[in-house]
Amino acid sequence: MHRSFPCPLDAAIGAHIIGNYNVREHQEIEAIPRIAWLGNGWVPRIPQSLEALDLLSIAVAETRVVRRDGIHFEGLRYLDATLAAYVGESVTIRYDPRDLAEVRVFYHDRFLCRAIKQQHSDQTVSLKDIQTARVARRRELRGQITERVTGFGDFWACTHNDLPSPVAPAPKPTVRKPTLRLYWEDN
Repeated sequence: MHRSFPCPLDAAIGAHIIGNYNVREHQEIEAIPRIAWLGNGWVPRIPQSLEALDLLSIAVAETRVVRRDGIHFEGLRYLDATLAAYVGESVTIRYDPRDLAEVRVFYHDRFLCRAIKQQHSDQTVSLKDIQTARVARRRELRGQITERVTGFGDFWACTHNDLPSPVAPAPKPTVRKPTLRLYWEDN
């Protein structure tokens, strides 16, 4: 079974483990790890499917409420037909931070479905990509605001040079506080 790795670092690590580490003798066990894994009739407990194996590698879990239009997470909306029966229910989503194109949805610790972001279903979108795009958008908006404020200041200065300067308001009269009155016996 060959698994493709989405990241070059993951591919390099996978190639090292599969092609180098697992086929040479290990100093501690004095055997080749692949042969030790298969030897002596010991069969390790492995997941039933690839999805179960994937779930073991996805450690990030968050709770969300299913809305009528899907599950909202990180500014994205995830959809699946199965979610229609769970509107208003609290679910746990598990996701890979390197790929936010889909999330796995669990209801009461049981797998429910894979919800996908339809606009990005054919590509990998990472959490870092989303954060980078948000920062870039904020910078763009701040630049536009600064540009408009500067432009308005220039406009104001050009159009209001001929206006008389505003008159300072007259000072308010000071109000004298009443003094404390004493009874005749206190004197």
